[in-house]
Formats: sequence, C-alpha cells, structure tokens
Amino acid sequence: MQGQEKFKQFVTKHPHRHAFAATRPFFTRRRFFEVLGAGFGGAVLAQPAFTQNTGVVARGNPALLNKARNVVFVLLPGAPSHTDTFDLKMLNGTTPTSFNPETVNGILWPTGLMPKLAANLPDMAIVRSVRSWALQHNLAQAWAQIGRSPAAALGDIAPNIGSIVSVEKKGERRATDTFPTFLGLNANDMIGSGYLNAAYGPVKFTPAQSGFPDTTNPDGQARFEQKFSLLQSLEGDLRKGTTLSSQVTDYDSFYQSGKGMMFNAKVDQAFRYTTQEAQRYGNSGFGNACLTAYKVLAADEGTRYVQINFGGWDHHAAIYDAANLPRMTGMLDSGLSALLSDLKTGGLLNETLVVVMGEFGRTTGALTGQGGRDHYSQQFAVFAGAGIKGGRALGATDEAGAEVKEFGWSRDREVRFEDIEATIYSALNINYTNIRYDDPFQRGFEYVPYADQDLYGPIHELWS
Repeated sequence: MQGQEKFKQFVTKHPHRHAFAATRPFFTRRRFFEVLGAGFGGAVLAQPAFTQNTGVVARGNPALLNKARNVVFVLLPGAPSHTDTFDLKMLNGTTPTSFNPETVNGILWPTGLMPKLAANLPDMAIVRSVRSWALQHNLAQAWAQIGRSPAAALGDIAPNIGSIVSVEKKGERRATDTFPTFLGLNANDMIGSGYLNAAYGPVKFTPAQSGFPDTTNPDGQARFEQKFSLLQSLEGDLRKGTTLSSQVTDYDSFYQSGKGMMFNAKVDQAFRYTTQEAQRYGNSGFGNACLTAYKVLAADEGTRYVQINFGGWDHHAAIYDAANLPRMTGMLDSGLSALLSDLKTGGLLNETLVVVMGEFGRTTGALTGQGGRDHYSQQFAVFAGAGIKGGRALGATDEAGAEVKEFGWSRDREVRFEDIEATIYSALNINYTNIRYDDPFQRGFEYVPYADQDLYGPIHELWS
C-alpha cells in the first residue's frame, strides 16, 4: 500500500488539482462556431484565439512504450455498470440469470449480454482498478478526454488528448495525406482543441451510408476548381496574413483541408459503407462509427486518433429492462467485436491502441428502489491492440465490486484518468512529461499533470 499512501499525501498537499469538483462551479462550455469552407462540413474553429508563442519542453526522459501508430478511444457517456459488464459480479436475487456467466480466459464473462466479445477476450486487457475523480457527468466526461480536472487551472482551455496527438504527429503527416489527423465520430459534444490552434481539433462526423457530407459540388469538379481559384485570388493572401488574428488565418487551413477531401475517391471509399457492412457491425449508430473508424484507419490517409462517443448508459431505473442495459451491451458487443476482429484480420490491430471506458461506474450490490444503479466512482477501462497482452484482468475488486482489493500494477494504487492519458501518449511515443509554454496565461501546459514528479504514468503492465 506504499504507493497508495504516497499518492494520498500528494493529493492532500495539492487539493486544487485533484479534488472532486462536482461541488464547484462547472467550467463554461467552450465557445465554438462551424466553418463551412469550400463545401467542407463539420470543421470546428474554437474560440477565443490565442497567440502560439513558444515550443515544448520535456520535463523528464521516461522510457516510452512506442507500440502504437493509431488510437481508437471509445467513450461511453452515462457510465455503464462495471459489475454488470467488464467486472461482472453475479449477485443472487439481483443479477438476471440471462447474463449466462461463463469463465473465458479466466475471466467471468456475461455471455448472455456480450457473446461476440467473448471471442475477442484473448486480445483484450481489462483494468478493474480504475477510479473516477468525480461523479458529475459533464465534469467526469471532460476529465476523461483532457486527463486533468476541468475545474483546475487551465482546465477550461485544456485540449482533448486527440488534439495533443494531432500536434505531436503533425510532422509525420505526408504531403499526400488528406484525412484529418483527429476524427470525432458521434461526438458533437466532445472536447475540442482547447487553446491550441483550431487545426488540431477534431473533425466531427456522424457516419452515414451516404458518406462524408459536402465533399462534392453540384456544379461539378471543373467548375468547383475555377471557383476555388477565384476565391484564392480574392482573399487567399488575407487568410495567410501575419497581421490578422489566428481566427482569420485558421480559415486558410480549413479551406485547404476541406479542398483535399473534395471529389476524393478515397473519401468515398472510407466514409461510405454498404448495408451488409453495417449489419455485420450491428446496424446501429455505434456500430457504424466503429465501421467507419476501421475503414478510415485502413485507408491510411493521415488519421491517427479517432474518438467514438456511445452514450445512453445512465441507468438509474429499470437497468435490466430489455430497452436499457441489454440493448446497450448488444450494440457495444456487435460494434466493438467487429472492430477488433477487422483490425486484427486487416493487420492493423498490432499498431492500433483501442481504449474503452466510461466516466465512472455505478453503485454495486442490490438495485435502487427504482430498479437501477446510481453514480459510483469505481469503474473499468478496456485496452486492446498495439501489442497489449490480452486475455486477462489487471487489478481486482471485492465481492461487491465496490472497492479495489488488488491494484494490479507497479504504482500500487488506483488507476486514474491521468494514468490512462499517459498510457496513450507513451504508446504513441509521445513524451507525457512534456510541457507547453504557449498557453494564454503563460502558466505552462503539462501534457500529463505532475508527470515530471512521477505522480502519474503509463500502465506498463498492460504489455508485460
């Protein structure tokens, strides 16, 4: 327990960075507006604009995992019940027998809820010692995406993990890459680029069989090219001007990125799908997002970080009714299993880190008077791909799933969002101790808070 006690002492000393902030005023929603340039839908330009002054300083020189080229981050807003899914506890008189528990790879698994994922367990590692910092949906969901308290200093302008990946991988983009580095699927309310240049934010898209919208022009490609050339001659120099605010100069980046996806056969191939493909992924919004994530990564056109949001898990009442947990797990089972299987068959799983988690878990033991489960800090995270040693669980909870009894990793404490953030960066060969000195308050933006003091770090045990 030495690691746990050391961690508690640090948190006590720095409460402003770690306190449960549900009792504090929640951060203001980032202001944004849509830029529809050259027929390109969905590019988001975050406000306000800030001057980008200096570079990045590494505060430490940790050994990086360097196992992944891509990341698929699946966020489950609403928070699924951990004891009914990935940390299954069969409670007499409470858990339905229809869950049909079986031991697969030494893991008690609800084959009645997620039969298809049972076949993927050899590729999956389930971390059961994860603990959320907060029990308020918006707060905890933001925390999962930015790896720090949204109520702390710089929390309101902190970029999504995917935006940091986009910044760090900018130099690896090829001249021929036309897809966005950071793609957000079914994630219109996801965290964006924060104070960083809007070019590093997610391009948000709701998958559809018709493909990515507004990537053709009714006048045809030749006429479109003429119009674009005229637009460039009239205002191209203004958008590139150094005396204008970055809000204006960002337009040029969006216009050029948008044009790259116009009349592009690779866009059609990656963002469209057939009825048969959709059915194999479960024929749901989540399944379509998983299918699109696979096709985009298989196209290898520059996308490196995909975030998929799959909400609807806030089961305070009637959790076991067919329309609630069974329906949600059915869609998760079909979509995620097909994604993992296709990544593996297509040779992409070894270079793609897949992370699945909610913002917290749900109360354990008996159901509430409404037949549901309320918010609870204990939760799980699922990892697969990028060389992860699967077919096992790291950490363990007590019989009810209420408390961690085995941490399952070298830091000898619960896993926090910041540790998962560090794991993602390390897997991508990004120094998680980096600090940027380009934030508007000149405080210094840490990729992972206190990582230079070794408070947080990667879960190396996932690979050993």
